[in-house]
Amino acid sequence: MSSSAEKKSRSSSRIIVIGAGIGGLTAAALLARQGYSVLIADRAWVPGGCASTFKRRGFTFDVGATQVAGLEPGGIHHRIFEALDIAAPEATYCDPACAVMLPGEAEPIRVWRDPDRWRQERQAQFPGSEPFWQFLNTLFEASWAFQARDPAIPPRNLWDLWQTAKALRPRTLVTVPHIFSTVGTALRAYGLERDRRLKTFLDLQLKLYSQVDADETALLYAATALGVSQSPQGLFHLQGSMQVLSDRLVTALKRDGGDLRMRHCAKTIHVERGRATGVTLENLKTGELFFEAADRIVANVTVQNLVDLLGDRAPAGYRQRVEKLPQSSGAFVIYLGVDAAAIPPGCPPHLQFLYDYDGPIGENNSLFVSVSQPHDGRAPDGKATIIASSFTDPNLWNRAEDYEQLKQTYAKTAIARLSQYFHLDERTILHRETATPRTFERFTGRSLGIVGGIGQRANTFGPFGFANRTPIKNLWLVGDSTHPGEGTAGVSYSALTTVRQITA
Repeated sequence: MSSSAEKKSRSSSRIIVIGAGIGGLTAAALLARQGYSVLIADRAWVPGGCASTFKRRGFTFDVGATQVAGLEPGGIHHRIFEALDIAAPEATYCDPACAVMLPGEAEPIRVWRDPDRWRQERQAQFPGSEPFWQFLNTLFEASWAFQARDPAIPPRNLWDLWQTAKALRPRTLVTVPHIFSTVGTALRAYGLERDRRLKTFLDLQLKLYSQVDADETALLYAATALGVSQSPQGLFHLQGSMQVLSDRLVTALKRDGGDLRMRHCAKTIHVERGRATGVTLENLKTGELFFEAADRIVANVTVQNLVDLLGDRAPAGYRQRVEKLPQSSGAFVIYLGVDAAAIPPGCPPHLQFLYDYDGPIGENNSLFVSVSQPHDGRAPDGKATIIASSFTDPNLWNRAEDYEQLKQTYAKTAIARLSQYFHLDERTILHRETATPRTFERFTGRSLGIVGGIGQRANTFGPFGFANRTPIKNLWLVGDSTHPGEGTAGVSYSALTTVRQITA
């Protein structure tokens, strides 16, 4: 087909994208750039999903995500911005990427970006563990190079299989024996399973990146999650807020003729003879229901939400697979606008605290904390933001008889915990706000308000996970329920794979 004929064919092809999170925005912007007619709809007031922001009393708070990977040359966000011909947002490396405070310890474990500095840190913190870390690094380098060649995982047709086969190299084979392994498997292999500090550190970091602890996290996923913090990769702190990421994507989408409709909620995906044909949308401002026909549909939702949208049109096997998934986590988040005096000197931008070895990772016993930096656009001069989140069982909040009291209890505990490190009192706390799984469900529509995907276990990661292609023809799934997992970089990879499948 000639380029002009191909362009004409694409412009007459209608694509609806459900959900304006980073995955949906990325897919929509790339498809619009390719010449497709694109409509993207989202229930929220602003785009970005769990990577959006809100403003209070001069403070700008990142709703959920506070770090970005993939902005380095060759990284996924860098590649996407180049493809869209838009400038990447201004950002600085997080160094350390995280400072982890274990119970009863005055000094944190600092995850440095410089590989040599991080090696020295971990050798001092975890004597005798270096062979384990070198093993992880070998797996990371092979896995990262494989993913950078854009495999379509898990493959669902010959095109996907060919893309995946092309990404393979002899070096990739080093990962094959470990497809079914977990981090716990590797710790036992290196005789480190009884190193409580190491195991706890890994549990904390992996719960943050994979939703599950070291004993359950797929080893190949963990190698990437733990290795991406170091140069030449790294984690980034965006200037302004996380919102600038979605703002860039919206700019590209609209420039190329895409239609973005906020406050429009998808109610039903219509299927005829095994093929997706359109979406019923609700205008949340007016309550009007209307049908939008589509040649293709991209759903940037959880896999649980996808099954709900399909209703009785969801294939029985697909529905049963979703229903058998372990319960995903929710998050309790406290947002604080503070006087700069609350921040101790030399405070890293990201910290992780565990308060009791015998307690759970979550439910306020562990907190992941993001702190704004001077002049980064999140707080007025002389002030700062502190965002602290803890994993929690979403069912606890949905069954709570006294929801407001539960929120107050969690907030009081979180502030007491944070006050062990920060200088928090009535004078320094200028604004306080909380969010629970109910909050996330209300504003993002995610089932039960779950965050972070389905959990990167050995039986749900990579080739055993949910594909971008669904069993319904012309219906795709993007986001943190699909490969390679959560985070803005992960969902952007899933969007890129989907766009390549559609344009192919």
